[in-house]
Amino acid sequence: MDYERLARLARKARVHSFSPYSRFRVGAALLTRGGKVYSGCNIESSSYGLTVCAERTALFKAVSEGERKFVAMAVATDQAGFTPPCGACRQVIMDLAGDIDLIMAGSRRGIRVARMSELYPYPFGADNLKKKK
Repeated sequence: MDYERLARLARKARVHSFSPYSRFRVGAALLTRGGKVYSGCNIESSSYGLTVCAERTALFKAVSEGERKFVAMAVATDQAGFTPPCGACRQVIMDLAGDIDLIMAGSRRGIRVARMSELYPYPFGADNLKKKK
């Protein structure tokens, strides 16, 4: 699947955003190695801390369905420019999907592609949890 199409799917997922507090709509589309796409949108809570971002929604849907291997994720917002994932999403993406391509799509046509390792160069991970002798 080409990344422009994945970006279109993220823009489509953005329509389902439940963001009455921030009015900041986000959609995500996650491509598995097998070619399946899982979409997600941000879902807000009045206590903000319980809000779930679009990227995590898509990842959690995929993992809960048994997926473990991913190629790329597209993220779309209503902003004209490109919006990268927040810090919490960067951590979860690295934990669950690894160093995949991240496609950022604004409200207008066009995309920007970066590897997760570019957006999150020094991630905390499983190796940090292993006891050192």
